[in-house]
Amino acid sequence: MAKMKTLDDLFLDTLKDVYYAERKILKALPKMKRAAQNETLVAAFDKHHAETEEQIERLQKVFEILGKPARGKTCDAIEGILAEAEDIIDEFKDSPALDAGLISSAQAVEHYEITRYGTLHRWANELGMTDAAKLLDETLQQEWKTDADLTDLADKTVNDAAKSSSADKA
Repeated sequence: MAKMKTLDDLFLDTLKDVYYAERKILKALPKMKRAAQNETLVAAFDKHHAETEEQIERLQKVFEILGKPARGKTCDAIEGILAEAEDIIDEFKDSPALDAGLISSAQAVEHYEITRYGTLHRWANELGMTDAAKLLDETLQQEWKTDADLTDLADKTVNDAAKSSSADKA
């Protein structure tokens, strides 16, 4: 008879999922940065690349707390989100709407990460893993901030530029 799975097992499984996702995101960000036309968006992708490296390090610390190797598990959700980002890059290349599409793709990534980190943070607290919970919350707060910053950039410049065929690319 198979062992009954517990919240501990689900926590580890989800941790592997988000670890895989973060590593895929780290590889995708440079391509998104190269595609971006708005300099503020380029800088945002640079900043998030550095933050993603830190987030991977925090995840590795959580694995250490659990006494488990830091290993990912294929995350179909992030694969799909990043494939959609690739489609936007291809379909809107040299278009004034490209940056708006890149922001929407980046926010889809952020929203996925927010759901995962929010759940992991809650479960870590439920399981009495206070050190892991602190690490996961630190990343969760970063993800919320990145999402808010992307919304601000879209609202202040990128969406208006996307409406016009003579959009200002700076």
